[in-house]
Amino acid sequence: MAEAIVSLAVERILDLLIHEAVFLKDVKDQVESLNAELKRMQCFLKDADRKLEQDARFQNRVSEIRDLAYDAEDVIDSFILKAAHQRGFHRIIKRFTSIFTKPCHLQKIGVQVKAIQTKLQNISKNLPAYEISGDGEGSSSIIKVQQRLRTYSHVEEEDVVSLEVSTKDVMTMLMTEEDRPNAVVSIVGMGGIGKTTLARKVYNHVEVRRHFDCLAWVYISQQCKPREVVISVLMEVLSPSKDERELIQKLDENELWKSLFDALKEKRYLVVLDDIWRSEDWDILKPAFPRGRKGSKIMFTTRNRNVALHADPCNTPMELSPLTDDESWILLSRKAFPLNKTDSHIRSEEFEKLGREMVKKCGGLPLAIIVLGSLLARKQSLDDWETVHRNFFHGHLKGLEQLDHQYGAVNRILVLSYNDLPYHLKPCFLYLAHYPEDWEISKKELIRLWIAEGFISPLWGSEEILMEDVGEQFLEELIDRSLVQVWRRDYTGTKVKTCRIHDLLRNLCVEKAEEENFLKFIQPSLIENTENSLDVTLAASMPRRIAIHPGKRDVHLKGEHPQLRSLLLIQEKVFINFHISNFKNFKLLRVLKLTRNVRKCRKWHVSGEIGNLHHLRYLRLKCNGEMILPCAIGKLKNLHTLYFQCPSGIVVPNVVFKLERLRQFVIKGPDAHPWIKSGFHWWQSFSSKNIESLKYMSVDKKLIENNEALRLSHIQCLGIIFKSSEDVKSILLLMLKLDRLRSLCMNLSVEKSSSFSYLDLEPLFQFGHLSKLKLVGHLKEDPHQSHHVLKFLPQSIVKLTLECSTMTQDPMEVLENLPCLTILNLSSFAYEGRKLICSANGFRQLEAFGLNKATNLEEWEIQEGAMPRLRNLSLSFNFKLERLPEGLRYITTLQKLILRAMPSSLTRRIEVIGEKEGEDFYKVRHIPSIQISEKIYGRGYFYVNSEITYCDVNLFI
Repeated sequence: MAEAIVSLAVERILDLLIHEAVFLKDVKDQVESLNAELKRMQCFLKDADRKLEQDARFQNRVSEIRDLAYDAEDVIDSFILKAAHQRGFHRIIKRFTSIFTKPCHLQKIGVQVKAIQTKLQNISKNLPAYEISGDGEGSSSIIKVQQRLRTYSHVEEEDVVSLEVSTKDVMTMLMTEEDRPNAVVSIVGMGGIGKTTLARKVYNHVEVRRHFDCLAWVYISQQCKPREVVISVLMEVLSPSKDERELIQKLDENELWKSLFDALKEKRYLVVLDDIWRSEDWDILKPAFPRGRKGSKIMFTTRNRNVALHADPCNTPMELSPLTDDESWILLSRKAFPLNKTDSHIRSEEFEKLGREMVKKCGGLPLAIIVLGSLLARKQSLDDWETVHRNFFHGHLKGLEQLDHQYGAVNRILVLSYNDLPYHLKPCFLYLAHYPEDWEISKKELIRLWIAEGFISPLWGSEEILMEDVGEQFLEELIDRSLVQVWRRDYTGTKVKTCRIHDLLRNLCVEKAEEENFLKFIQPSLIENTENSLDVTLAASMPRRIAIHPGKRDVHLKGEHPQLRSLLLIQEKVFINFHISNFKNFKLLRVLKLTRNVRKCRKWHVSGEIGNLHHLRYLRLKCNGEMILPCAIGKLKNLHTLYFQCPSGIVVPNVVFKLERLRQFVIKGPDAHPWIKSGFHWWQSFSSKNIESLKYMSVDKKLIENNEALRLSHIQCLGIIFKSSEDVKSILLLMLKLDRLRSLCMNLSVEKSSSFSYLDLEPLFQFGHLSKLKLVGHLKEDPHQSHHVLKFLPQSIVKLTLECSTMTQDPMEVLENLPCLTILNLSSFAYEGRKLICSANGFRQLEAFGLNKATNLEEWEIQEGAMPRLRNLSLSFNFKLERLPEGLRYITTLQKLILRAMPSSLTRRIEVIGEKEGEDFYKVRHIPSIQISEKIYGRGYFYVNSEITYCDVNLFI
């Protein structure tokens, strides 16, 4: 890890030498000399992590080098801070010598640089192994990174060996129709043995999904939060709309428990509580789970057999046994010898002998075997395998003596895999320690944070390869090494959307991050949960990155930490108050994430002191009211990402447009309606030529007249709010040259007036690179045109959302011929006609379809052969659709059907009551999972006798 810290300092100095050379002058030689010394240290530190574990003599030296690299970075950033101030005056006084470049003003910087260089030289004299000459990897490492970029298919692997018998046994236990409350089936075993893998395999089994009326899965972990658990189950059981989710969040605990109880009491349900640690957690949750229909079950995964027996003494827990030696070798072979490695010498007896010896020490733990296999997969020669074998058996891995003996093998493997990471991946991996246990991590946010932290150097990017592309490859490599798990893929089905890290790997992350003084994670213990506030006192001795997970309490940040680089407030869905003493104490801060609970006036006037954070690269602010940004935000010249989320609008000063390094600029309102009062006006051109994400932007004729869209040459994700329908075609024509654009959201909710004209979407057809499109607002159909208003959608669209479109002409005739369409959502009055027809052989690639609030729809016809790949179908608030289409029975791929607030005549036709099947049950018999919810929660619309009624009280009917 020390090599990574030194490397980051080297790249920071290179950036300084390139961009701030005009201000260096008298100290330029000293800075270059320090850079050369650090690069020489880089060479020594290449395998310092291995020596650190083998020889305690290196420990102090490596720590000293690491701390000096941190100090060098502080000096560099302090210099850049002063240079940034000076740059503002440079043009005005250019005929004079800059005050800052006079020796008296540079002397302090020069002295600090020289002191660090001297200390590094003294260390090198005392290291007998420090004999490597040359400049180290330097810029050549950049070439290696670019050469390493490749596409990972990441077809999901089972990574399962010998679970067939266990799977059948657990399924039998689940599907036994016990008529008693709270029947619990438990899978018990140590961490990493495959409890969650087995539970997931059973949970997704076709027979299980067909057997239960509804299913839900929720992670518990050590820090169990009963309220969040109940909310998570409710979300899966009810499949609520976005508005309803917000209402559910506002329920108090009694209402929540009752809501879940009522939602489940008439159903045969299966709820999985994954990784539950304590019996008292179950005792708190238990009242929310009713008897349900005969055969309802709770499934636990737990490390503690006593927890399982406490929950249900009548059911013997399923205890997973470690893999046998042969099973372990089979699993290792799958990971160590991928399918593309078929050379006979790879599978020679020598490799197998070494592999079997190593895998035997894994104690039959699948997690340890998978990580070891991923490590060995990158070792091509027998010598490489022998090196891993030697380190595994004979290396005295630091800290393992104190580890629980039960996990000694897996921890040894994890440490070896961490040490094997190249220098650029180590800080990326350790950064995962700032997320709480079992957290679902957004890929986009993670990569943006890596960039802001400097883990991905601007020197690695190019016209062809953006820094975000490099970050994506870094994440894919961590996944390839089995150190990070893919959790959800994006709408294309190929790229990662979210990921997770196993709790044992997270433990390693946290341990190493603290050991390297890299990051500190602050999370209150369970004992402190009754407190209403969390006081955090900062000190210069703390790591430069602080992550706080406060729960629902106010956070009071006190003290001073001049070297603080990142302040990460990890917050869930509840807004909190955050109190910070003085922004002036954090001038070197690069990353700031804050969430604010706005009370009384419901406005957040963001403090102008935020302008003192000149090094800030990532700023994410979220509140539950209106947000007013200060003009001082224009001082933040290094900002890469600006992300604001507020439901009541935001005031953005014009200075934001002058931020030259800005790459991501996102303003979001409520989840359901991100455009309401949230779009910013395009007053002037952006100074930055690197904008990649920009939403939501309100445009008018000024944009057309100034030809500004052409400046967005790097744009990939764009959200636009149109003021006039006449502007749509003109702006689309301007955007044709934006060949990197992949995601486009167009809000067409222009004011309806006598001058309202028909939309001309013809230019959209030429957007051949576009894969994600969202059209929000009225699509007025021209009765004089023979073609459908959607005729010009690009053929490349993979995900399409139409909202509030109010179309009366059947859109299926156009949409079913889009060759790449995989996800289709027609929501909130997108279609107001009476009939839909899906033709035979239409929607060849469609996998998910949602139809919401088509309130006039009476008939839906699906011809045989349509939607041959459909897996998920969701229908809600379609009040006049009284029968499911006959053609559903032909769609054998359908795995999940969600019916929410549909007419009771429709749901009765497909229900099975006792032994009696509804008359239309044959249409859905083949679907494993069918969720029916006629109970609509909350303040807002609810369904009564096929009508929409507004209720002014919170209730659950």
